[in-house]
Amino acid sequence: MKKLVAIFLTLLLFVFAGCSQSPADVTPTPDAPQNTPTAEAYVGIDINIGALKGPTGMGFSKLMTDAQNNKTANNYDIELFANPTDIPALLKKGELDIAAIPTNLAANLYNKNNGNVQLLALNTLGVLYVLENGNTVNSIKDLEGKTVYAFGKSATPEYALKYVLKQENVNCELEFFDAETLNTMAMKEEADIMLVPEPQVSIITTQNPKYRVALDFNKVWNEACDNSALLSMGCLAIRKDFAQENPKAVEKFLEEYSASVAFVISNVSEAASMIESLGIVPKAAIAKKAIPNCNIVAIYGDDMKEKTKAFLQILFESEPASIGNAVPGEDFYY
Repeated sequence: MKKLVAIFLTLLLFVFAGCSQSPADVTPTPDAPQNTPTAEAYVGIDINIGALKGPTGMGFSKLMTDAQNNKTANNYDIELFANPTDIPALLKKGELDIAAIPTNLAANLYNKNNGNVQLLALNTLGVLYVLENGNTVNSIKDLEGKTVYAFGKSATPEYALKYVLKQENVNCELEFFDAETLNTMAMKEEADIMLVPEPQVSIITTQNPKYRVALDFNKVWNEACDNSALLSMGCLAIRKDFAQENPKAVEKFLEEYSASVAFVISNVSEAASMIESLGIVPKAAIAKKAIPNCNIVAIYGDDMKEKTKAFLQILFESEPASIGNAVPGEDFYY
């Protein structure tokens, strides 16, 4: 009887132990049905992109490298251009879907193409600097009565410079040349004061150390407009029809482009090597020196819209033709 009682009690313990086991402790059999929904896999598309050599294209370097190694969500075909005037016709014909161009050019294309070009993101802020072979210029007021040799005729640099001079009531003579001519003039010391963009700033100060950065024009601009408008030199423009047809692909692009910009800013040496190998800037040493001064960004959405409106309004009031003789409507902003 004692043995029988012992066996009976042991069986009861096993029964109660089994009843007290929580559902979480139960391991489902391999055949048990699973109700967890699976996310639909994203399928990338082909996207044709035009980017400019120089600061406007620097943020693309990591994305271009990843695309060449098949490490991107979409299939990016990114072509580099030396001149922004080569891009508008390709956007209009649909041969480019997205393009990195001057912000005022994007507004122009919106006005001239019935709104079929939208502002997708800002990618470059102020890249202009006043260089001097000497020590007489320490504020914008010091340009009074002097001759400034400047880059950017009939483009944002000219409009921005004239706006600042007017706001600060400074009278000086302006002479405009292309970047290569200004580089040559600096080597020959034929221009004491110049307004040039990066990477020309780094090229000139490296080749002729007599030149110094006298003024950061981005700061000069902010002071002239009381920080009411962002000096947006470059942007990403997109065809509206392409954006409407491929919203998920555009979202993926913005994610990957933003990551590329973050990489360039945080990994200057590695990014500089990429920039040289891709032909965005001729020398890695110049790119390395220029990147911290290029104000490369990835600003989109409401933040982009807010920061661009006031800038385009200033350009319109200063020179209506600079943005196509009309301030873009709300549908300009993606």
